Amino acid sequence: MKRRDFVGLSGLAAGALFLPAFPSLGGTSVDPSRLLEGIDPAVNKHMADAALNAAKTAGATYADVRIGRYLNQSIFTREKQVQNIASGESFGAGVRVLANGTWGFAATNTVTEAGLAKAAQLAVAIAKANAKVQKEKVQLAPVKGFGEVTWKTPIQQNSFEVPVAQKVELLLAANAKATDNGASFVNSSLFQINEQKYFASTDGSYIDQDVHRIWPTFSVTAIDRATGKFRTRDALSAPMGLGYEYLTPKAVDKIAGPAGTGLIGYRNSYDILEDAALAGKQAKQKLTAKSVTPGKYDLVLDPNHLGLTIHESVGHPTELDRVLGYEANYAGTSFATLEWKAKKIPFGSKLVNIVADKLQPGSLGAVGYDDEGVKTKRWDLIKEGMLVDYQKIRDQAHIVGQNESDGCCYADSWDAVQFQRMPNVSLQPGTAKMSVDEMVKNVDKGVYIAGRGSYSIDQQRYNFQFGGQVFYAIEKGKITEMIEDVAYQANTQEFWNSCSAICDESDYRLFGSFFDGKGQPSQVSAVSHGSATTRFNGVNVINTARKIG
Repeated sequence: MKRRDFVGLSGLAAGALFLPAFPSLGGTSVDPSRLLEGIDPAVNKHMADAALNAAKTAGATYADVRIGRYLNQSIFTREKQVQNIASGESFGAGVRVLANGTWGFAATNTVTEAGLAKAAQLAVAIAKANAKVQKEKVQLAPVKGFGEVTWKTPIQQNSFEVPVAQKVELLLAANAKATDNGASFVNSSLFQINEQKYFASTDGSYIDQDVHRIWPTFSVTAIDRATGKFRTRDALSAPMGLGYEYLTPKAVDKIAGPAGTGLIGYRNSYDILEDAALAGKQAKQKLTAKSVTPGKYDLVLDPNHLGLTIHESVGHPTELDRVLGYEANYAGTSFATLEWKAKKIPFGSKLVNIVADKLQPGSLGAVGYDDEGVKTKRWDLIKEGMLVDYQKIRDQAHIVGQNESDGCCYADSWDAVQFQRMPNVSLQPGTAKMSVDEMVKNVDKGVYIAGRGSYSIDQQRYNFQFGGQVFYAIEKGKITEMIEDVAYQANTQEFWNSCSAICDESDYRLFGSFFDGKGQPSQVSAVSHGSATTRFNGVNVINTARKIG
């Protein structure tokens, strides 16, 4: 999956045309009963030691091994039909080494001591060949060995243990809720991921991790049969680092949207039936909603919408490899260069505090250790509106005068080399108590936006345009009516400097992506972005339905 599928898949806009042909999230088809199998860490340790010893014997000064079993299950439905159920498994090992100051990497699906030793020898040979053209030797920030440790996503119910029939029944019930409330068509799906990862290195770490993620989603379409006009509304769920308990709705996890919208925000559990019913009604409402008048508006942005804006305008431009120009695949480099940072130019208003975090419970990026054996952490990126740091890994830290990795190295498979990937990047909630309704009361002329929609951003992550799922006009402190055809345009500095109010932590929620693309060859990673509802003053809003000229 590529970056542009980030919104396309989350919206499932292609609906029936796309889903039946989408077999799984990768790997070889496997009987669902095998998804509950595991691998003995003691066996992994023997195989990893064979690779590490072979690498050192061949001349490596450093080596790490990742033995991975990647499992997934995907279920797709449409109205009253099941379109596809696919379970996949991918199993193998990757060996990364430093020899003559240069990286080498090799992977194998022959997961035996002999197979891993052979891969290690090949990795060293590749490193030595690469060293002939390497201009500077790799410098690794130090990492202490942790010995034998384990980490597991703190789930309550493994989604792979839930019978497929039960999950299908839930999706079909959601479809029925949508059609009963005005939808003409509906697609729904459920993605489940389990990464069983074992890491070992010559630093002395043997790390066994069991990572779980889940994503329920749907897209409903309402059609005016007389005119042929149609409108859609996608799920307001977020993919999460949780188990099947995410689909057991709890009242305590529900957050009411502003009065007059009927919207509900979800925190650590999700009511797909409730959301599908509302989606059917709202898709039908959108058929008769008034088209927005272009102009300057104060925007009140729901967390399920704002997460995508954070991802594109803050997450990617603070990746150090993009900043340095080492990475430009999937939408370019970054305006926020080291020189730009040194000028102390405000990134946003003083209300803007954005953190990177690999520890956040329930998030997609939460792990105990990254894919080069670094213990994960939380750190500041934007503090009181100023850019204070970037995202970096072991061989990047010295470039910015630091001696510690941020623990954000990741590979999406055993056969892919690990590199710098975005951690969870989140806007911190306001410190003063403020509800969404209280925020709306202070808006004279504005637009409330919920849900993620289409977007565009330039190659330096600076000039952008974002849409959404549902839009409501705000006039003199009140939600007045649903409107349509809304998108806003700004540049990153202008937008974040217009931030004027942030609701408190009681409104804080996570947005996420299963399929954030980066690299060449391309890889995907899962990442969350948290925020509370936030206000931005005087932002340019355009009408996406109007023709130019």
